[in-house]
Amino acid sequence: MQPLSHTSRPGSHRSWQCLSVQRNGALCWHGKAPGPRPVMTGTVSIAALRKARRQEQLVSKRLLREDTTAEEGAQDGAGIEPGPLLENEVLELLRSVQKGSEDRKRSLGRLCWALRNKETRQKFVRLDGSIRTLIGLFTSSLADVQMQAGRCLHELSHSSDPAVAEACLPVTSYLLTYLSGHSIEFTELCLYTLGNLVVESEAVRKQLLPQGIIPVLVSCIQSPHEAVLEGLGYVLSQLLQAKEAPTEIIPLVLASALPQHMLRLVCSGLKAGIGAAVEFAWCLHYIICSQMPNTALLSLGALPALTSVLLNLASEPPPDAAEGLELLVCPVLRCLSNLLAEDTGCEEQVQDERLLVAIFLILQSFLQKHPFIAQECLWLLNNLTACEPFFCSALLSLDLLPALLQLLPCSQMATVLVLTVACNIAAKGPAFCQQLHQQPALSLLLPILTLPDLEAVGQCLELLHLLFLHCPEAAADFIRQGGHRALEQHQSTPELQERARALLDMVGHPLGSPPSPRPPSFPPPVL
Repeated sequence: MQPLSHTSRPGSHRSWQCLSVQRNGALCWHGKAPGPRPVMTGTVSIAALRKARRQEQLVSKRLLREDTTAEEGAQDGAGIEPGPLLENEVLELLRSVQKGSEDRKRSLGRLCWALRNKETRQKFVRLDGSIRTLIGLFTSSLADVQMQAGRCLHELSHSSDPAVAEACLPVTSYLLTYLSGHSIEFTELCLYTLGNLVVESEAVRKQLLPQGIIPVLVSCIQSPHEAVLEGLGYVLSQLLQAKEAPTEIIPLVLASALPQHMLRLVCSGLKAGIGAAVEFAWCLHYIICSQMPNTALLSLGALPALTSVLLNLASEPPPDAAEGLELLVCPVLRCLSNLLAEDTGCEEQVQDERLLVAIFLILQSFLQKHPFIAQECLWLLNNLTACEPFFCSALLSLDLLPALLQLLPCSQMATVLVLTVACNIAAKGPAFCQQLHQQPALSLLLPILTLPDLEAVGQCLELLHLLFLHCPEAAADFIRQGGHRALEQHQSTPELQERARALLDMVGHPLGSPPSPRPPSFPPPVL
């Protein structure tokens, strides 16, 4: 069954059918263009980064800063930005750095501080020999000078001006070389500098590929150090979100050993370190939703491996549901959902009732603090129940339907998704509809029919159609509860009137008589 993509025309109407839906790389529900790229600076912006991950495409920049890089006299180097310097002041800074004096480290510190300013960065790269000077110091045999020069380059990488990023092109080969170094701090600095440059410039990305960034990352991902792995995940996630990724980057990644290491690190995340697990879970998400065939990941056991991660997250949640854990839950849910949306018959690999229980346990743990998790879980439930009767039966036999229906008022999208999952169950036939009818489904549906949200009302009409079709007594109860009056109100709504009239036609028949020969036409849900 083909997944419904975001490019489906909302106005195309057809009879309803169960659909497993694949969600694209943009981290938004309705296919809106992502907003401006969020700029992340240091640990104080972790909350902003998390928000950006959920709400926008995760193309962000990060800064590793220390108070020691601040100019003398600054109270807090990480939180203060200097004013712009004049051209002659920037030139004087460059000259002081070029001098081979013992005070070179201090001069580099002043330059690093000054480069926090956008205008100063632009003036600096325009100076003849500026980048060449930094590269010379970056390759110094003196570790402290090398580190300070690296911090200056790191500040330049944070610029949103593509001209600044492209001025740094000569340094990319050195950054790759130093990823095999022995200093964890220096390796981490090189990784985040690379990641920042990758964000801004296609020229940088095109240069890095023939320079061998993928083999270098394969070597680097075997590091035992959490900080290095998290930085590597940041670089890779930026590469995988590039516009040219599906054709030029992802095939190289899939042909390498990176996927198996990514899966390993995601699976060991709760024990080895959640930071790297989060980064690589998002990397897997970007690969899976890129419209490239996912046979390589499936052959590595991605589906059972990610299912195991979800089961572990549900059965052994860290104490106090560690801050940021939702960032691991979210991409794991999306990876599973997208893999299930493919027409590969892989649903049989995850026919485990515990997966349903895990979804509802995660909802219970995260819903209050992170309401967006409801949409992620419901989207996975939709793809599990779309074609596979096993999960529909399990959801009913485990008595999880009441918990599902309780999510109806969570949000507009949650309402639509709960109704969609209920439709998947009802479409399996009379026995399933009978069990739906035994729950207080009808009494919960009546208020939805009065909402101004056409999408939710349309999906509600869809569910009523299936219930009336397979369970005539549901139609009788609906009339007894005054439901026909709610339907009559929609006879004048252009988007709903055809379906409302068809349902009124169905409930107008005596019990047991065949339904209307012309079933209503329902549009697919837009996810």
